Amino acid sequence: MNDVQPAAPEHSGELVRESTDARFKPDVIDASSEALVLVDFWAPWCAPCRQLGPALEKVIAEQGGGTRLVKINIDENQAIAGQLGVQSIPAVFAFRDGKPVDGFMGALPESEIRKFIEKNGGSGNAQVKADLDAAAAALKGSDAETAGKLYSAIVQQNPDDLAAITGLAQALLALDDLEGAAKALELVPANKQNDPEVLSLKAAIDLAAQSEDAGDIEALEAALQNNPDDHAARHELAIALGGAGRREEALEALLEIIRRDREWNDEAARKQLLQFFDAWGAGDPDVARARRRLSTLLFS
Repeated sequence: MNDVQPAAPEHSGELVRESTDARFKPDVIDASSEALVLVDFWAPWCAPCRQLGPALEKVIAEQGGGTRLVKINIDENQAIAGQLGVQSIPAVFAFRDGKPVDGFMGALPESEIRKFIEKNGGSGNAQVKADLDAAAAALKGSDAETAGKLYSAIVQQNPDDLAAITGLAQALLALDDLEGAAKALELVPANKQNDPEVLSLKAAIDLAAQSEDAGDIEALEAALQNNPDDHAARHELAIALGGAGRREEALEALLEIIRRDREWNDEAARKQLLQFFDAWGAGDPDVARARRRLSTLLFS
């Protein structure tokens, strides 16, 4: 996996500044009408502060100007910290439109700082967004290898980024690395396992595995020429056609089985159709047409 480091904006130094009680209004209250402002109350003797500070500054540098950081040394400035009820440090408050909207205490890892910023309306990670766009463009342009490297680097930096995880799985699937694609989806957080895109990719991986075991398309078509009621051959042909990207033909083959014998093999054709629907998504025009055809066959 490549280790892609986010590029800091040219003027990132302006996004991080030391402040005082006297400068709090212009540096925080007024500035928070333009962008999300994080206020870091710290002290030189505080070990967790020394751990959190660089992480905060790195994440702020990634934000593209949408979030700013103001650092206040409480040994020299105690008034504002007292007003906000700061009792232990490091303590970080998020200000928006002149008011504190959220906060946390203690040293957080970079990934949690990013989540905190995003939750409070920060601009998000500008470099990661740019990398996601570049990876998506590479994948759309059939350069799955480049896309996979980009997505992999993003996942290294942001392990919970669903778009990067699913993008990585898509890239690996396009490279016929089914095992790698399945392992990529294992990285999806538990609370996002039922995301429609995740479910669609799982179905697509299963279909790709099925198609690897399917017979030769021409041989299966010849078998059907000899016996049009060979539902097993037609079912296998549908899987092979689906794996070859011939979606309309694959769907038509399964619909033909249902038309001839909808109960065949415990409704195997209908179940296979539903798996195709899950893998290819409701937005696919072939899927939309097949859904209508299926409804007509089942309820006519």
